[in-house]
Amino acid sequence: MECISVFDMLKIGVGPSSSHTLGPWRAGRRWIAELKQQKIFESVSSITVDLFGSLSLTGKGHATDIAVILGLCGYDPQTIDVLSISSIVDNIKTSKKLLFNNVLEVTFDPENHIIFNKEFKEFHPNGISFHATLKDGQNITSTFYSIGGGFVVKEERKRKEKKLSAFKEFPMPIQKGTDLLAYCASNNKKISEIVLENERSLHSDTEINDRIAQVWKVMLESIYTGCHTEGTLPGGLNVRRRAYDTHKKLIGPTPYTTPTEWIESIRNTEVKFRQILKWVSCFALAVNEVNASLGRVVTAPTNGSAGVIPAVMMYYMVIENHDANFDDVKQFMLVAGEIGSLFKKGATISAAMGGCQAEIGVSSAMAAGALTELMGGTPEQVLMASEIAMEHHLGLTCDPIAGLVQIPCIERNAMGAIKAINACEMALDTNAANAKVPLDKVIETMWETAQDMNTKYKETSEGGLAVKVSLSDC
Repeated sequence: MECISVFDMLKIGVGPSSSHTLGPWRAGRRWIAELKQQKIFESVSSITVDLFGSLSLTGKGHATDIAVILGLCGYDPQTIDVLSISSIVDNIKTSKKLLFNNVLEVTFDPENHIIFNKEFKEFHPNGISFHATLKDGQNITSTFYSIGGGFVVKEERKRKEKKLSAFKEFPMPIQKGTDLLAYCASNNKKISEIVLENERSLHSDTEINDRIAQVWKVMLESIYTGCHTEGTLPGGLNVRRRAYDTHKKLIGPTPYTTPTEWIESIRNTEVKFRQILKWVSCFALAVNEVNASLGRVVTAPTNGSAGVIPAVMMYYMVIENHDANFDDVKQFMLVAGEIGSLFKKGATISAAMGGCQAEIGVSSAMAAGALTELMGGTPEQVLMASEIAMEHHLGLTCDPIAGLVQIPCIERNAMGAIKAINACEMALDTNAANAKVPLDKVIETMWETAQDMNTKYKETSEGGLAVKVSLSDC
């Protein structure tokens, strides 16, 4: 059992991938902390990095090499000026020097010191080893694994032991959906209320509110930025940003100057059924176009699926409830985070382990459950909505063309958001007591499907669309 906070599932970071960008970035920062703890940081003279398995096979498209550099420089993915990333990396490539943790100059040539190895390590498909040569000639190595959603572990799982001790602090420990429903029934509370009580064992109410507000701020900014940025995405596929054109057609001439005024403008726009689909798709596309261009997004639960949850939250705010406020956002995020944690505990949120069902499928399930509670659904209906959403993503492979988080990833976010809304509506119209498939059984099935899935369909660019379409075709 693990203690997984809502803020473990909803992290602020930089695109395009939580496992291939944010994970290696955070691994670099953890290695720095490790070296300092061992009191040898100041002795480092040169660095090399080995990427293994999926991190290597799709690393270039996922900007893994760039993330490694930024992590070694000590930059924080939550606060770095994303517009400065290109110049930082270019300077290092030119000088062949790196300011380790932004204080210690070491020899580092990205072309030769970041090594892409195709072989997979046994522990997890996303392996990364950092090597340092010390001034006395000694060589040291430390290996990390990026296990999805920006989570990083060592093979000996020391961090997991720390999580286990924290898990015992939860007043209502939850491993499965049945546990969650039991607490709701015995305490006569909604899922969000149960989750909030657990979060209070880790954070103060002020911190919880502040962090959820920051998460929503980044989500909203990524939607707004994507809807107001035109052009072509980087990477060579020549993918034109679609959110800008779609948004322009939908919003019309309505004036606004801030995201808040923009939301009000959408609310005041006459929205017909077909336009609802377009708006939701536009919101999701916008976020993942920002993600694909190394912009700041919220892993929800991953970067590749970052558009689903904000798109569904926006749907509620501009279509379902024009009076929606921060309390609604908070309730939504608490439920979404808890649903995501159930999948992480019982299966995986790593595409390298489970294919895209572990990313878009999980994000759709998170959004479906969260929306259902906002719409007045019972705890049973919340889990039913999550089950329906995942049930119709089972077996979804991860096969990004050229390793870029663009095709088919961006469109899949729009589809995941639509499915989440549909799953919510079906659950609300159903007596959940008659549900034939419990959420826990779908999570078990997803994990079994992940284990049976051929490796080439797990974020390796060795199967599916990734081999049918190449950069030269685009």
